[in-house]
Amino acid sequence: MQISSPIDIVYLWVDGNDDGWRAKRQNASDLLSPQGNQTIARFGNVEGRFRDNDELRYSLRALTQFFPDHGHIYIVTDGQVPAWLKPSNRLSLIDHRDLIPEVSLPTFDSGNIESYIHRITGLAERYFYCNDDVFFGAPVQVSDWFFEGGFYVAWSDDPEVVGHAMQTDATSLENASRLSKEWLKAAAEAQPGAWIQPKRVHQLDPAYTHTARTFAHSPRPMLKSILMALEDEAADMFARVRSTVFRSWDKPTIVSDFVLRWALAHGIAQIKDHSHLYVATGDAQVGPALEQLKTQFGQLDFFCINDTTDDAMPDDPRLIQVRHTLQQLLPTPSAYELNGNHQGRNAHHDSAMPLNSARNTRRHAKG
Repeated sequence: MQISSPIDIVYLWVDGNDDGWRAKRQNASDLLSPQGNQTIARFGNVEGRFRDNDELRYSLRALTQFFPDHGHIYIVTDGQVPAWLKPSNRLSLIDHRDLIPEVSLPTFDSGNIESYIHRITGLAERYFYCNDDVFFGAPVQVSDWFFEGGFYVAWSDDPEVVGHAMQTDATSLENASRLSKEWLKAAAEAQPGAWIQPKRVHQLDPAYTHTARTFAHSPRPMLKSILMALEDEAADMFARVRSTVFRSWDKPTIVSDFVLRWALAHGIAQIKDHSHLYVATGDAQVGPALEQLKTQFGQLDFFCINDTTDDAMPDDPRLIQVRHTLQQLLPTPSAYELNGNHQGRNAHHDSAMPLNSARNTRRHAKG
């Protein structure tokens, strides 16, 4: 199938090194009730979730190299701008305030923030949603990601999710799998038409069965119309994740699981075995994993370098090794970089930003 319409790119990005932003994060943490603190997910408020290790710069280089025909790029941020970012009519910065009601801000949960991105003004029907630690790793064939009326998704290589009830010490994606199963099971057991409003055109596939696995950390192909419809059809799910300040174990991400699983259950998504690699920076084997990445670079549909060093210092040797590897693999600056070396340094801006956006031109946390 030939897809001639543009495919936009949406990134979530945060500079966790910014002093003003850090003060805002600390204040939000201090204001949480004891009960609120108890619901924060495992690793939900550690440095590695918010640290900027220059991933966005290299993700844009990979995008330029492997998907030069991409549509418009939107970077969703909390009023921040990478100091190295060059103004472009192909890129807009979107402030949280342009998407999220003021009473719900600030939020530091990427699962909350990503539930709004389909509302970006001007966003194409087809788009990729990316955390900044996700990279295309080979030339993009659009037909490997989208088909007529739908898109492809990939399972992760993680073990199956065990148990039915959400668990306090589980990852957000593991609990999201459990929550999705619960919602879809209830939908399947409902009387025909009882849970689908008359205006709905999609019907649950009676042959659908839940697969107890998590989805790969990948560029996520999305259809804006599906997200718009789901805001009504699964309003309870959206309200749940939109109530968080920090990532919560009992309100897990839905865009990175429920939306994909709902699409599978309705024939709008299909599983595809994309070649991919997941690298965890806190893993003892991070060195060999990065060497594997060097060997396979150019042959991987995508890869993820997830910052799992938690509360390590920014000059931790593992983080430096990641930057050196990315520079080796992607040495050519993209069209979205200013001249000069601003590596690792970003700037905070107010709403009068000199870049193109919904409010004059104006990650969150890694997924």
